[in-house]
Amino acid sequence: MSIFKEMVLTDSVAINASVEKVWEFFDHLDVNYKSWHEDAHVTCRWLKGRPHEEGSIAYFEEILDGKLCKIKAITVKVEKYRLVETKSPFPVSLIHTKGTYSFEPKGNSSVFTAINHFRIPSLFNKRLLSLVAATEKHMKEEGENLKKIIESK
Repeated sequence: MSIFKEMVLTDSVAINASVEKVWEFFDHLDVNYKSWHEDAHVTCRWLKGRPHEEGSIAYFEEILDGKLCKIKAITVKVEKYRLVETKSPFPVSLIHTKGTYSFEPKGNSSVFTAINHFRIPSLFNKRLLSLVAATEKHMKEEGENLKKIIESK
């Protein structure tokens, strides 16, 4: 029996806009963050670097599972208009191993996909699984909200 349970959460949404337009939303995430999920997003700022820059560090505060979560994300890979991959700093990286946003062109439209990789130790299963379930719901809401925001511009 493994002491870790690997989980991958994925949410995709088709958006009637170009990949470049969706990418631009994330170029200004510090400004767009609260409107992206008004009920849960508190703040977003860059501690180092800028959006879509390898080595940059973003800081977020959001409400998940009824709790304020303070999150840092280090950008480790960028393929312009295609992919942004992040990792969490230690010790969170033991649980949340990777996050990815992908941008796929579909004619004049695009598909935005958010992916989060978790490794849940069995000792803390109930508490962390509740947080992971809240994250899954939150990701779906973010996808729906992103679609509304981008398509209304």
